[in-house]
Amino acid sequence: MHIREILQAHPTTFSFEFFPPKTDEQSETLFDNIAQLQVLQPSFVSVTYGAGGSTRERTHDLIVRIQRETNLTAVSHLTCVCHSRDELAAILDRYAASGIENILALGGDPPRDRPDYDRSRDAFQYADGLVSFVKQHPNGFGIGVAGFPEGHPTTPNRIKEMENLKRKVDAGADYICTQLFFKNDDFYDFRERCELAGIHVPIIAGIMPITSKSGMTRMAELALGMRFPARLTRAVERCADGGTAVSNVGIHWATEQCRDLLDNNVRGIHFYTLNQSNATRRIYENLGVKDSLSLRLR
Repeated sequence: MHIREILQAHPTTFSFEFFPPKTDEQSETLFDNIAQLQVLQPSFVSVTYGAGGSTRERTHDLIVRIQRETNLTAVSHLTCVCHSRDELAAILDRYAASGIENILALGGDPPRDRPDYDRSRDAFQYADGLVSFVKQHPNGFGIGVAGFPEGHPTTPNRIKEMENLKRKVDAGADYICTQLFFKNDDFYDFRERCELAGIHVPIIAGIMPITSKSGMTRMAELALGMRFPARLTRAVERCADGGTAVSNVGIHWATEQCRDLLDNNVRGIHFYTLNQSNATRRIYENLGVKDSLSLRLR
C-alpha cells in the first residue's frame, strides 16, 4: 500500500525507522525488536540507506525480509549519491520485483570512506531529480522526501530552502518526513513556511528520544545545526549516571513532544528507533494512544 493511501485513510500516522544491521547476529536482534514493535501496529516502517555497496545490499535484504515476514508496510530510503541512472533503475526494478511500493527519495551524503568522491558523476545532484526519476518508473512507487524543521544544514537561506523543498514536492512527492527536532516550535514554524511556499502535502514529524549522553553527543556531531533546548540539556546534565536516568529524561521529553504534536493536529509521527524497541514502546504507553488513531497498545 502506498503511504499516501495510508495518510488518506487515517488522520494521524505512526511509523518507525530502522537501519540495516552490519552482522547476522545484529540482524536477528533487530528482528526481535521489530517483532516487539509490530504489535503496536505502526502505519509503516522505513529502512535507511547508505552509498556503500554492502550497505545497499543490507538495506535491500532487510526491507525485503520485513515485507515477507511481517504484516508491515515498508519504505526504502534511496539516495542520489554514488548512482548512475542505470544503477538507480536496477535498484527500483529489484524493489518492484520484491513487492516494495514506497521510496523515500533523498539527496544523501558522500560515503565517509570516500571523502574525495566526485559527485559530478552522479545521475542527480539533488533529490528533486531523483523524485522525478522514481515517479517515471512503471511500478508507480509512492514517494516521500525529507524536510528540515531546524533548517537544512547546507542551505542557511530558509527562503531558498523552501524553494528547494517545493521543487521536490512538485516533482511528485506524496509527503514530507522531517528530520528529528527537540523543540516543537521549530516544527510548527516549518509547517507554516511550507504553507506560505504553497506546499500542501502531509508533513510527518520525526522524533528521536535521547537514551544516553553519548547518543546525545553523536546526534550533535552527525546532524549539523542540531539544537538541544537548554531545559533538555539541563535535565540530562542533572542525571548522575549515563544510563537509565538519561533514558527516562529522553523518553519523558519525547512523550511531551508527541503529546503536544497530537494536540496540534500533526499528520504523523515518525520514530527514529536506533533499532531498539524499548523507548518507542514506553512513549506509546505514556501517550495512551487510542484506537481512533489507528493503533492499539498490547
